Amino acid sequence: MRPALKIVTLCTGNVARSVMLAYMLTTLSEANGEGWQVRSAGTHVVEGSAMSARTRDALLGIEELGHHHYSAHRSHQVDDEDIHWADIVLASEALHVGYVRDRFEGARGKTVQIHQFVRHAPLDETFDVQLLEFASMDPDAQLDVLDPAGGDDATYRACAHELWEMAQVFATVVGD
Repeated sequence: MRPALKIVTLCTGNVARSVMLAYMLTTLSEANGEGWQVRSAGTHVVEGSAMSARTRDALLGIEELGHHHYSAHRSHQVDDEDIHWADIVLASEALHVGYVRDRFEGARGKTVQIHQFVRHAPLDETFDVQLLEFASMDPDAQLDVLDPAGGDDATYRACAHELWEMAQVFATVVGD
């Protein structure tokens, strides 16, 4: 049995998509007894910002997520320590994958686009084999999880539901 998976979720400002996905994966890990460790970060962050109210409300709208202390979140710029710590970095956009792969040693073999991964990961392979397959792939901007920033409540809810579906597939694909 492999050690608990260490996951970094990544978006731009670390106040919406990566935050949503981190809480979702934490919830699924707890529900499935996975023991995953999950962090979130961004590529262009105002350090220490709280998640947006629309992000919080979108999370609260997904009943299966239960209750989390959402006000504890503070935005964080992805750094060397995050990349070194992580087994996998799940990026919201193709540009995020490129950003991390270009700037951090060792990131190429562990940074993937979440939508690309859940869409194409082979179900009958181990996590290590799945990840290896994506390490050499170029990300696909058509599979970006669009940034809800500046959108209305419905835009945030739609983003949250899209990520919730991907998080559940991810848990199925890589779960022990």
